[in-house]
Amino acid sequence: MTRDRDLSDIVPYQNILIDQWNTVGQAQVFYASPAVFSFLGVMRLLRDIPHDILYLNSFFSPVATILPLIIRHIGLYGKKSVIIAPRGEFSIGALALKANKKKLFIAVAKFIGIYRNLIWQASSEFEMEDIRRTMFNIMIASNIMIAPNIMVAPDLLPVPLHAIGEQKAFHCVARSPGPLRAVYLSRISPKKNLDYLLRALNNVSVAVELSLYGPAEDSVYWSLCQRLIQTLPAHITVFYKGAVTHEDVAATFEAHDVFIFPTRGENFGHVIYESLAVGTAVIVSDQTPWQSDPHGAVEVLALERLDDWAAAINDRARFNDQAYAAQREAALCYAHNYLATSSALEQNRSLFLSALGSSSQV
Repeated sequence: MTRDRDLSDIVPYQNILIDQWNTVGQAQVFYASPAVFSFLGVMRLLRDIPHDILYLNSFFSPVATILPLIIRHIGLYGKKSVIIAPRGEFSIGALALKANKKKLFIAVAKFIGIYRNLIWQASSEFEMEDIRRTMFNIMIASNIMIAPNIMVAPDLLPVPLHAIGEQKAFHCVARSPGPLRAVYLSRISPKKNLDYLLRALNNVSVAVELSLYGPAEDSVYWSLCQRLIQTLPAHITVFYKGAVTHEDVAATFEAHDVFIFPTRGENFGHVIYESLAVGTAVIVSDQTPWQSDPHGAVEVLALERLDDWAAAINDRARFNDQAYAAQREAALCYAHNYLATSSALEQNRSLFLSALGSSSQV
């Protein structure tokens, strides 16, 4: 069950049945209107929909998480197992945003006990430590299981030159003459930290064209970013291109030389994999589980060192054709190796089987 529209939108998605079940692949999706996303509406859905496990895809979401947990806490739901996935909301950078409000809510929630007896999903050891640090009460966060995001290779995922087997090598997108083609693709919100990237660009000495993709969900924050864009030097050009559809994400990344993502915190960072999967290298903050690659596919930088970000952008803008091709090859290899070595499917299966076992014992 999910909302029938994007956050802050007043118009629902097109071509969907609202407040009804929609077949999406092998799934059934209920796109709920604001009227249904109410206490009585959510309680009715929880009671009327046959299910074994309640899966909550956020910690702080008022309607999609807190409301169902209150219904459960006061005894109007039942005793089925509940899995909760904080999705990076417990990273130090994410908790620093609206920190006092979040600290107060967490303290009250712990006291009331609405988060007791849940199974916590961490996408990595990195996030497991975030959950333990934030929900340190052993009675609340005693059952944490690691189950990373399940990544599926795109249908046209290029194959690196030295991939195993007789697969056809990828067609390298040439480095266009002129400015470095950088891309930022994410929500435009304080957590994603676009303003940090814009401040770093003030110290970049080479020509850069930065394309911004993503919904500007925080109008105050977007106004700040727009003011920063206006102060950039003449050799830095920024284009805001709005939201991008899921079907166009791969082509968008492929059309750029580097993806720059100074996020304040990600439990995984799906867009990082999507960029690598089409051969576009990534410069990312140290607030994600991703690690630097010695061949240049991923460069992890600390948010405390703004000058390092400017230097990294300067370096990549000076790549010759050979270095650029090697970088794209490294990105593809990184993505292929991640898929080849990932045990995410087995870990997610274990997560849900554990929840089913817990439910049968309640």
